Amino acid sequence: MSQLISGIAKLTPFSKRGFEDDEDKGEVIDQGTVAGGGHASRQSAITKNQLRVNQALRHFLLKEGVLSEAEAGLNQEQPTTALREFLDKPHINVPSEVLSRHHPLPEYFISSSHNTYLTAHQLYGDSHAHAYEIALNTGYRCVEIDAWDNKNDKDEPKVTHGYTLVSHIPFREVCQTIAQVIDREASEGINAAPIMISLENHCDAHGQLRLAQIMQEVFGHRLLGKAVRDKGTREAEGSGEHVTLAELGNKVVVIVEYHLPDEAESSDSEDSDGDDETTKQQHQQYHEQKKQTASGLIIPELAELGVYAQSVKPVNNSWFESTLENRPHHHLINVSETGLQAYLPANSTQIARHNSEHLMRVYPKGTRISSRNLPPVPFWGIGAHICALNSQTFGASSQLNEALFAGSGGYVLKPAALRAGGNGNTNTGRRKKLRLHVAGATDVPLPEGRDKEDTIKPYLTCTLVHPNDLNNMPPKRKTSPYKQHKITGFLHKDSNPPATDPFWNEVLEWEYDDNELAFLRLLVKSDDSFSRNPIFAVYAVRLMYAAPGWNFIRMLDLAGHETTCTVLVRFEFIDL
Repeated sequence: MSQLISGIAKLTPFSKRGFEDDEDKGEVIDQGTVAGGGHASRQSAITKNQLRVNQALRHFLLKEGVLSEAEAGLNQEQPTTALREFLDKPHINVPSEVLSRHHPLPEYFISSSHNTYLTAHQLYGDSHAHAYEIALNTGYRCVEIDAWDNKNDKDEPKVTHGYTLVSHIPFREVCQTIAQVIDREASEGINAAPIMISLENHCDAHGQLRLAQIMQEVFGHRLLGKAVRDKGTREAEGSGEHVTLAELGNKVVVIVEYHLPDEAESSDSEDSDGDDETTKQQHQQYHEQKKQTASGLIIPELAELGVYAQSVKPVNNSWFESTLENRPHHHLINVSETGLQAYLPANSTQIARHNSEHLMRVYPKGTRISSRNLPPVPFWGIGAHICALNSQTFGASSQLNEALFAGSGGYVLKPAALRAGGNGNTNTGRRKKLRLHVAGATDVPLPEGRDKEDTIKPYLTCTLVHPNDLNNMPPKRKTSPYKQHKITGFLHKDSNPPATDPFWNEVLEWEYDDNELAFLRLLVKSDDSFSRNPIFAVYAVRLMYAAPGWNFIRMLDLAGHETTCTVLVRFEFIDL
């Protein structure tokens, strides 16, 4: 199985083809990727005993009074016990209340994957059931299944991306893969959070019945098929009162579509397709068939599986202006990023208040066919629970997703302003200054073809990502490029390490509106002359998690794997 999983990357057009100066881009994820919080439950692939600290940083820690001369271990190769403990100290502190499971489901952010079955491009990539295993193992807790009728076997619906060259896989096989992950987590004693399935149905009545039957057959007791509370309670009677995360345990929770009167003929997959004439004709034929067979309706056997989430595409603004008209119980607003952006920022507070009690899913706009992603932070800022990310690559959005869900298992409690009774505004009204003290890095990883240390001039570039930034233009600061002194090295004996151990000793500053959903992305790049600057290592941190004092940040590569590269920094927050 491991050979099959590792081979997925080879089937995609995202194979390594050199590094580009594109800070949003990532490489293909696999079982070793850290992407959505799930790594908290497994042992680190790289232990502290595999890490080192270069001599320049040891001298720096001594001068800063962080370590004594004996603790710093100057002029010795292996780190001392004190230095190893310092290396192993976490650079983030996730508050325990953020991980509480005793709040209603709409009060959580959920680590979520879009078009989970794909292993690459949205129009011509491959579908693979093991993509679900990878997504779940890397921390995603909401996965998407696009289900279609199978002309070759009406009893076995398929999963694919409609009107594209994407291959298809049996719906049953996808469910079996998810069930295997649940059983493995249970056998390992992992306190697993529920797995949500965003089910996009394109099947006729018979196909829908088979979807419901297959899920019941494969998931069995794992499937949430009815309300968890006793009949007669407000929650069970459809009052809209929601179940808590703890009550869901590790069940499979299905999001089923609910069609409102006069609903526009659209769906996630259709919004993600191309605009060529052939595709439009196929769409038209599909909608005509739905009208003739009444397959646009959801049959009762499938609808009843949407116990706590009925996905609707609103036909007017009633959902945030007053009360959603013709609503089902426990509705979930399913909207594209462009559809939601049209309401922002004018209606941000109203939408945030809606999202304090009802679920929302935001999915990528149609032009994101190369698996690039929507910027999730502004949508988290209005309380969107499910920001569905193309989870095939570890780009900027996946890095931010990891920063939010680090150590959580895939569910994070929203700020109080975005929960029931909150005012919907995550800004505190205070101004902050962030001063990032950057000492240096150890073991900057060189990509293939860059085997000479003196050919790189590494620098650290950082962007402050804020929910108020609706235009996705985060302010950037960077250190000077580092270059080792070759001729006059004897004049810089304590601060002249090789290029893969750069020493900067600089301070980067930002001023911003204080907000619990502010993030910082850190990238180690090289200032290459006459070419695009390659990215060597990445990391993102939620600022409210940042640990005080000097800390080593364990950097990741562009596929989200842990590396032996560390960057020594100190976060300083100043009230203005």
